Amino acid sequence: MTRSAERHVLQFCHGYDGPFLDCARQYASLFAGTGYRVTTVFLTGAADSEVAAACASDEVLFMEYSSKAIRGLKLGAIGDLRKIAASRNFSFCIAHRFKPIYIALLGTSLPVIGVHHAFDDYKRGTRKLFAHIFRKRLSLLGVSDAVRDDMRRCLPKWPSTRIQTLYNRIDVPALQASQVSAREARETLGLAADAFIVGNVGRLHPDKDQATLLHGFAAALPGLPGNSQLVILGKGRLEQDLKELARELGIGDRVLFLGQVPDARNYFRAFDVFALSSDHEPFGMVLLEAMAAGVPLLATACGGAREVVEGVGILFPLGDAEHLAQGLQHLAGMDDQQRRQCAELMLDRLRERFSDRAVRDTFWRLPQVTDLAPRG
Repeated sequence: MTRSAERHVLQFCHGYDGPFLDCARQYASLFAGTGYRVTTVFLTGAADSEVAAACASDEVLFMEYSSKAIRGLKLGAIGDLRKIAASRNFSFCIAHRFKPIYIALLGTSLPVIGVHHAFDDYKRGTRKLFAHIFRKRLSLLGVSDAVRDDMRRCLPKWPSTRIQTLYNRIDVPALQASQVSAREARETLGLAADAFIVGNVGRLHPDKDQATLLHGFAAALPGLPGNSQLVILGKGRLEQDLKELARELGIGDRVLFLGQVPDARNYFRAFDVFALSSDHEPFGMVLLEAMAAGVPLLATACGGAREVVEGVGILFPLGDAEHLAQGLQHLAGMDDQQRRQCAELMLDRLRERFSDRAVRDTFWRLPQVTDLAPRG
């Protein structure tokens, strides 16, 4: 294929904070070896060569808008994206989150595949109307069946084929290569080598419901090894409240709040169990990171977490500290052989459902993709 005949894909992202840089990599990697060149554009965030290098894209552009500048009509961003779209032979656009979808539809004439990473994005009447107006050019993807079904409920007149699931995923070998040994991880995090560690990673926010995790851990302690600790990585507005709750429960000396840890995914082997107590997690990338590290899982049976964990870990009802405690005790009682079998099950799940390769195959079979992007 000559350069003039090359086809291009425009990926439009809100920003590269938190997990969204890897989301950009995930979607750009879908086009490796297909003949498509990927241009990734970030609406917010300063230009950064390390970010550009991590995107797996042929070209990375930074609009560098502030959050304030993209309130309201976003006319500047719409005009800038229009110029970018006119400069390449783009076949279609993949836009992440609502603002980029809005700008892409108003700033280009391209078909847009909108990717949604959260619930309730089409709960507002204005957004429903906007999606309806552009329904001929717009199709939607949710990062889990739970997010997909939420959008289908909000947009009941849309054909189901226009709203599909494409799971988040990881580069399994690359992540495992970056995850340090249990010994090194514990040394880095300042954890005792002989402790039984229950790990949690996430913002200290009501959505993550670490309060239930504290209650469950306290209830489980009589049935856990004597040197058990709960280790929470993350920061947020509930930090003082959660520390106070731990003291009230009599477990203040058993709970460590380590704050924000850079590249936390690399230290998951420090944990004996990974527990996620989130309220309706849209997906839960931390679950994949724990699975790659071979750490047994415990998660709430709601949102996207159910789809990730069911069959390879333990699920408990949202807010149910008693069942959380029972799950912790069960996982603490596993012997080495059971832990190895659990790790193998999780690795199989990753490869079959949440690896780059598995999701790439799913992507190219999606009706909205086969209609837009014949390969070859």
